[in-house]
Amino acid sequence: MTTASLGLRSSGSYGSLQQQQFQNCGSPFQATPPVPPRKPPKMFKEKEGLFLWICKFAPRKKVGMLLLFAVSAAVLLWVVYVGKGEDTNELTISMNSRVFSPETGQIRHIDSMEQKNVGQIASHPPPPPAYFKGYTLPPGNPCEGFTLPPPPADKKRTGPRPCPVCYLPIEQAIALMPDAPSFSPGVSSLTYIHEENSSKSEFGGSEFGGYPSLKQRDDSYDIRESMSVHCGFVWGARPGHQTGFNIDDSNLLAMESCRGVVVASAIFGAFDLIRQPQNISEYAKGNVCFYMFVDEETENFLRNSSELDSSMRIGLWRIAVVHNLPYDDPRRNGKVPKLLLHRLFPNARYSLWVDAKLELVVDPYQILERFLWRKNASFAISRHYRRFDVFVEAEANKAASKFDNASIDFQVDFYRKEGLTPYTRAKLPITSDVPEGCVIVKEHIPISNLFTCLWFNEVDRFTPRDQISFAIVRDKIREKTNWTLNMFLDCERRNFVVQGYHRDVLERRSSPPPPGAIAVVHPPPPPIVDETLPNVSTSSLVTSPVKKIPTKRGRERKSRRHRKVIPGSKDLNLR
Repeated sequence: MTTASLGLRSSGSYGSLQQQQFQNCGSPFQATPPVPPRKPPKMFKEKEGLFLWICKFAPRKKVGMLLLFAVSAAVLLWVVYVGKGEDTNELTISMNSRVFSPETGQIRHIDSMEQKNVGQIASHPPPPPAYFKGYTLPPGNPCEGFTLPPPPADKKRTGPRPCPVCYLPIEQAIALMPDAPSFSPGVSSLTYIHEENSSKSEFGGSEFGGYPSLKQRDDSYDIRESMSVHCGFVWGARPGHQTGFNIDDSNLLAMESCRGVVVASAIFGAFDLIRQPQNISEYAKGNVCFYMFVDEETENFLRNSSELDSSMRIGLWRIAVVHNLPYDDPRRNGKVPKLLLHRLFPNARYSLWVDAKLELVVDPYQILERFLWRKNASFAISRHYRRFDVFVEAEANKAASKFDNASIDFQVDFYRKEGLTPYTRAKLPITSDVPEGCVIVKEHIPISNLFTCLWFNEVDRFTPRDQISFAIVRDKIREKTNWTLNMFLDCERRNFVVQGYHRDVLERRSSPPPPGAIAVVHPPPPPIVDETLPNVSTSSLVTSPVKKIPTKRGRERKSRRHRKVIPGSKDLNLR
């Protein structure tokens, strides 16, 4: 983001009015011509005589010291009064000429004309801050009346699939990037708890998360204008520096300098392969920060495979190695950059999180325009393509052995006691309680940052299955504010990311069988010949459609063909 877009003034404009005065009026120090001495006026002589008279009679009346004290006091009060006014004016000008913005971390300069009229401005209330309020596409735009077509009638493919999405051209999407942040309902100032020593008081949690108590957890859901919450990195004042999840200072400086859009992903435990984004515009290549967070194991794998060299870049990705990981579980470590990108990139405006198993195939600015700016939303995530209910999602996680079943049951029972109910149509306009969390599109404003902080705290305290804890955090925030998020269709997500396989699956598919292994080759199924047509040859079945045999008749014929009863023998199936 450029300086002009932030509304900043260059250092050269600071004090420009004084410079213009010097140029217009010449040097402030001008020599005065000598003035010939003049005869003192008569009034001055009379005052001088009065002063001598007072000095003459003051010792006699013992009032000399009193007069001297009175004169000194009067002079002192006059000096203090005049000096205080000048100092106050200078201090007001100095303080108002440079204003620090905590949201952007920048110093905003006020021009000299505002400094000159500071007394007049103080009498009027400051103008309200500007916020992005969304926009409407102009009439005739192809995306204005775009509706989702029905899915193709393909009975052979019943699983999830991508669907069409109407993106604006890249140039138009970039031009529509908001100049001001979105309004943050409920909370306008968000800070994060920093404590060097923390102790575990209740169940769950970690040193990295600060072990927030249940009382602190409840307080974090009491939405207020100014809030301070646990949000990871509690050991140090600077995230990534001696806090756990440590990152080299060179990367931290580069991350702090990213002020626009961030695209981030992570690979821990060498679990995935690097997938390069596709169809990225030249503008995005020069202005978007692409970061891939890896641990030391993944770094060694990339170096051994000759993908990573001293430049620490692989294509568009800048590789940031993370040391001193806070968790033993790689999946839980991945939740740190996934949910806390606003802490790792404190000056970024927008972020796009993409799981490492996905390949980004649409420009980031087009994604932001489609799912955030056009919807006037500050947070967007796709909903699960099949499951909408948290309790159903929990059972699916247990069936797939995603985590310890007892821990999942404990988490779900805890949420049920807090009021979480199964999803029904009564929750509309909420369309789902279960997200597909592999992609997160987010604007970094206080309310969306608070949401991901509290979501991370649930992941830190309970199981790392973030799909289970998503709804409880969203609903608790919605109880206190009118904040809404955009839960778009999963088929729309599959339009801009292509899902691949994890590294172990790809290696098993590409590697040859081990020596001595016997490759099992299954023969093709025999052709089905209708016994009622004895003269039909098998070669004609390749080009001619095969008459479908009813299932019931097929079972009867199969049973007659395979169940042969030999006289004098026993049918074992009848036992």
